[in-house]
Amino acid sequence: MPERSEWPGHGRLVHTASVAAIAVLLSTGKADAQSAAAAPPPAPAAAPAPAQTSSLDVHAVSEFASYADTDHVFVETPSIAGAVSNPLTGWSVDGSYLVDVVSAASVDIVSTASRRWEEVRQAGTLDAAYKPNDFGVSVASALSVEPDYVSWMVGGSLTRDLLQKNLTLLLGYFHTNDTAGRTGTPFSVFSEQLDSEAFKAGATMVVNRTTTLAFIVDSIFENGNQAKPYRYIPLFAPGTSVPLGASIDLVNSIRESARPLERLPLSRQRYALSARLAHRFHRSTLRLDERIYGDSWLLLATTTDARYLFDLGPRVETGPHARLHVQNGVDFWERAYTLEPGFNDPEYRTGDRELGPLVNVTGGWSMKIGLGSRPNPTSWILGFDANFTSTRFLDDLYVTQRASALVGVSLEANW
Repeated sequence: MPERSEWPGHGRLVHTASVAAIAVLLSTGKADAQSAAAAPPPAPAAAPAPAQTSSLDVHAVSEFASYADTDHVFVETPSIAGAVSNPLTGWSVDGSYLVDVVSAASVDIVSTASRRWEEVRQAGTLDAAYKPNDFGVSVASALSVEPDYVSWMVGGSLTRDLLQKNLTLLLGYFHTNDTAGRTGTPFSVFSEQLDSEAFKAGATMVVNRTTTLAFIVDSIFENGNQAKPYRYIPLFAPGTSVPLGASIDLVNSIRESARPLERLPLSRQRYALSARLAHRFHRSTLRLDERIYGDSWLLLATTTDARYLFDLGPRVETGPHARLHVQNGVDFWERAYTLEPGFNDPEYRTGDRELGPLVNVTGGWSMKIGLGSRPNPTSWILGFDANFTSTRFLDDLYVTQRASALVGVSLEANW
């Protein structure tokens, strides 16, 4: 599946809270510098926009994205989003809705003698914020629904401007509940629960009119069963040699007949420190992100992200994107799990290669084209984005390399 999460190996919605918190944090402070720190800014206008006849700002965007990888996973994602705000009074409301249409025949599915798997996921968010002066409050919510999975999130954050808005502090809390089941089986008959409590603290500093620096600390405490109800783990007799990337046929020929379901610890504590440096040059913007992650399963990871956007005239902004993610494996990770004395199953076992050691490299390019009138070319924006990722799995069965592509086109409107 596409790697949406900001947390290695994480579930459906907690990353939404992280992104929302960073967005709130970076949406305050000096206007000029903040335009560099926020998400890639639109192409600059050739001339100031005409005087507003309304105190409301309205933003709407429609996007279509397509994902494909060499593990035979395909996802089509249409989405819409919108926001209404009143800068004079300090309130804003925004929401989004998307549909994931997934078709998969990955090696994990084939290895269990299952046919191609297809499903539809629907997800939506609704957020609101109020910040009339130096103190602000925001609330956030999200819902994701699949035939065998339901996830919802609620939370909020407080922000406080200091030093004439050159320093903004943030404190947030988010609760997520995930319910996992089996397709065709009511949740009342079979379901597993996972509850997450997320705490966030952050600060953003306006270094000067063109530079911002932001930090955010995340702590997430999870309790419940995270194991996939469809994932069966092959077991081997002690001393069996299982090579890296062993094929399905080879695994089936040397494994034991027992094939238990995946089993993971019922609690997990996650911690991450993220930093963002953004600088606006005369005709370009540089944004650098770094995240260091660790959890109670002893998974350690580092993620470095860089984006450079430059202006091609008053209507076009474009530039490259690069990302490097490196992680070890959880402490109970094994390429091939063996039967323990007495022919007992290992206490913890997983086939989720996202919990194993890997290296992930992404390169991409984006472009935004202003289609509005000459006085306000960014009233309509056409966007293109393409990212290509190579993932190397360092200690896994079946797959040692995966290549994927995620491309999207969007249309934005601003009033």
